[in-house]
Amino acid sequence: MSESTLLHELVRASAVRTPDASALTDGSTHHSYAALAELIEGVRNGICDAGLNRGARVAVYLDKRVEMVATCFGSAAAGTVFVPLNPLLKPAQVAYILQDCGVQLLVTSAERFALLQTVLPQCTALQHVVLTPTEGAAGAVASSAGMLRVQHWSDWLQSPPHAGHRVIDTDMLSILYTSGSTGQPKGVVLSHRNMVAGAKSVASYLGNHEQDVLLAALPLSFDAGFSQLSTAFHAGARVVLLNYLMPRDVLKAMVRESVTGLTAVPPLYIQLSTLDWPAEVDQKLRYFANTGGRMPRETLQALRARVPSAQPFLMYGLTEAFRSTYLPPEEVDRRPDSIGKAIPNAEILVLRGDGSECAADEPGELVHRGALVGMGYWGDAEKTAERYKPLPVGVGGREAGMQIPELAVFSGDNVRRDAEGFFYFIGRRDEMMKTSGYRVSPTEVEEVLYGTRLVGECVAFGTDHPSLGQAIHVIATAPAGSSELDVSALLAMCKQRMPAYMVPAAIWPQPGPLPRNPNGKIDRKLLATEWHNMRAES
Repeated sequence: MSESTLLHELVRASAVRTPDASALTDGSTHHSYAALAELIEGVRNGICDAGLNRGARVAVYLDKRVEMVATCFGSAAAGTVFVPLNPLLKPAQVAYILQDCGVQLLVTSAERFALLQTVLPQCTALQHVVLTPTEGAAGAVASSAGMLRVQHWSDWLQSPPHAGHRVIDTDMLSILYTSGSTGQPKGVVLSHRNMVAGAKSVASYLGNHEQDVLLAALPLSFDAGFSQLSTAFHAGARVVLLNYLMPRDVLKAMVRESVTGLTAVPPLYIQLSTLDWPAEVDQKLRYFANTGGRMPRETLQALRARVPSAQPFLMYGLTEAFRSTYLPPEEVDRRPDSIGKAIPNAEILVLRGDGSECAADEPGELVHRGALVGMGYWGDAEKTAERYKPLPVGVGGREAGMQIPELAVFSGDNVRRDAEGFFYFIGRRDEMMKTSGYRVSPTEVEEVLYGTRLVGECVAFGTDHPSLGQAIHVIATAPAGSSELDVSALLAMCKQRMPAYMVPAAIWPQPGPLPRNPNGKIDRKLLATEWHNMRAES
C-alpha cells in the first residue's frame, strides 16, 4: 500500500515497488506501472512545455483509455488541475464547462475535436489542443483550428523534461462537474488530500491488494469512477478500462480479465441481475460495490444468488465529499435498507436545522466532516456557502475556544441514525433528480427544452422508476402561435441535444399557462404532485 500524499505519487510508488506489475488494461494492451509512470512523466513535460501556470485547468474529453488516465495523473504531477469530461456530453455542454473554469489545454480525439468546431470559438481561454491517436484525417482537422496550437499525442510526449510546479496536498487537483440546482453543472473542486484520503479509506474497507483486478465500468468523470483508478494504484492493483455497449459486455470483461472487484450504479446492476452469469465470475469476484443510489432489494438478492462468493458493499456518497458511508457485508442481511456507517477517516453527523445533533431515529440532514470534504464549487460563492458550512460549536468535536472554522459538507439529504449508529436515507431536500446514477437538475432539462423553441412553458420532475432510480418526466405547453405540442419532434431534439440519461422518459402536453408559486415561478412541486395524483387515480 502506498503512503503517498499526492495523487501522481500513487503510481510512482507502485512503479518503484513493482515496476513490471500490470497497472492498466486498455483493450488488449496491458500497461505496467513502470510504463504508466513514464507516460505520466511525458504528459507532465508536455503540460509544462505549453507554459501552463500552477493551477491552470487541463480538460480531457475522451472515452476511457490510457491517454485519459495519463493526462489526469500527468496534470497532477505538473501542478495543474484536470477536468475530466463525461464522453456522453454534447458540444454545447462541453463548451459550457471549458468556459466556466477557463480551460487552457484540452486533450481529445480528432473525431471529438471535429464535433467541437462550432463551439470552441466561445472558449476564449483555450490555447492548446492535443489529439490522441485515432483513425481519420487528424491533420485536416488540426489545420482548421484557427489560433489554437494543435499537437498530436506522440509529438506532445516528446517535450523536453520539466520538473513541474511545486505541489502540496492541499493544492487544487481536479474539478468534477455535477448537475446543480441552478440548471448548469457545478464544478466541485477537489484537492490532492481529498482524493488520496478517499483512495486510502476505500481501499481499507474493501481490502484492496496487489492481486486485485478492478473493472472501471463507470465514467472517469464520476468521483466513484475515478476512484477505481486511485484506489487500485494505491494498492498496486490493476484496473481494466471498459467502454461497454451492452451489460453482457461487462460480464465478458469480468471473465476475460479475472476481475476481483466491481463498482457500479443501480441501473447497471439491475440489468446485470437479469442475465446469466458465467461460473468463472464467481470464482474470481471478491466483492461488488454499489454507489449512486439505493439498490433495490430484489436486485441485491439476485446478484448474491449469481455470485455467492462475492461480498456486497452498499455505499453512499456525494461528489462534494467523495464517499460518506458503507454497509459492511455482514450487516446486509440484517439491515439491507441501511446506507451503513461512516467510512474510515470521516465523521457523519445528523443535524437539525438549528445545527444541533439529532437524537436516535430523528430525521435530520446528513453532514460530512473530515479529510474528504472538498474545496467548494468553482466560481460560485453562493452555492458554496449553501453546501459548505462551518461546523457549529459543540458538534463534531468543535470547542468554543477554537478560532479557525472547520467547513463540513451539508448534503441536502435527509437521513436518520438508529441507536446502533447505522444510517438510513430518507430523501433529498431539493428537487434534484437521480437517474441512471446521474444527478440531473430539472432546470438543466428545462433549459434545453426551451432552447428547441418547440415549447411555450415546461417543467421537469423525477418519478420513481424500478431500474433507473428516477425517470424524468416533463409537462409542457405548446409554443406561442401553435395550438398543439409536437411531442415527437421535441423528443427527437432532446436526443440530439442531451446525453441519453437526460432525455425525458415522457413529455405530457398541458394547456397553458402553467401555475405559478407566490414568487411568480412555475410551481414545479404542485405540477409534480398533481401528475402523481392523476396517475394514482387512473
